[in-house]
Amino acid sequence: MKTIILSPEEIAFVRSLVIHEDAEVLALNKPPGLSSQGGRIAVHTLDELLAAFAKSSGVRPRLVHRLDRDTSGVILTARSQPAAAFLGKAMMSRRVKKTYLAIVAPGAPDPREGGIESPLRRESQGREAYMRVCESDHPDAQQASTRYRTLASNDTAALVELAPRTGRMHQLRVHMASIGRPIAGDPRYGGALVLAGAPAPRLMLHAAALTFPHPAGGESRIEAPIPADIAAVLASIGLDIPTRWNAGVDEDASRT
Repeated sequence: MKTIILSPEEIAFVRSLVIHEDAEVLALNKPPGLSSQGGRIAVHTLDELLAAFAKSSGVRPRLVHRLDRDTSGVILTARSQPAAAFLGKAMMSRRVKKTYLAIVAPGAPDPREGGIESPLRRESQGREAYMRVCESDHPDAQQASTRYRTLASNDTAALVELAPRTGRMHQLRVHMASIGRPIAGDPRYGGALVLAGAPAPRLMLHAAALTFPHPAGGESRIEAPIPADIAAVLASIGLDIPTRWNAGVDEDASRT
C-alpha cells in the first residue's frame, strides 16, 4: 500500500465527514464531487483520505462499498481486516440494507411504488462505462433488483425512496430511467438538468441510510441527513421533505 501524504486541510476535511465511529467501523457522509476510489482528477480520493485514520502501522480503514462520484451520503469503512471480511460477506449475502433518496422527473413514477427487476449489462464507449437494461438471456446479463416508493410529488418531479437489493454499477440510475423517471442531474441516463427553471447542480441521489450487521454483534443503522443542495432543489420546485421516510421500502424490498 503506497504512502499517502495528506495536508492538514485534507485531514480536517475528512475528519469533518465522520458520522459514526467505533472500534470496528467508521462511517462518513460523503459529499458529492469526491471519488470513492480511482478518480481521474489529480486530487486524493476518499479511499486515500482515509489515511487520516491510519494506525501506527500505516494500515488505514478499508472501504466496504463505493458510491458514485456525484452521489452523496453514507459510506462505510472497516477498521481491520476481520471487520472488512465480515462486512464483505454481509454485503454478498444481502444482509446490508441501503436506502437512497432521489429526485426524479417528470412527476411520480407509475405506479407510485413498486419493484424493478430488469437485468443489466455493462457497455463501454471509449473511456466511459455505461449500464444498459437487457434481456435475461443476454450473455452479459446481471441480475438487478430495486424497490422504490414515492414520498412526495407534483407535475414537475418526485422525491423517491430507493432500496437496491443488488449492487450493480449505476443500478438505481439505470432502473429509474428504464421506467421513464431518470434521476435529475444525470445527463448520462437522460436525467433533467433543469426542474421548473431551477438547475439540478449534480446527480440528485443521496445514500440516506445503511443498516448492517455489526462485526461486534447486533444490527446498526447509520443515517446521513438530506444535503443542502437537494433540499434547495426540493424547495425550489415546491416539494416538502417528509418528516418520516424509510417507513417500509426496506422491509418490502423482496416483493416484486
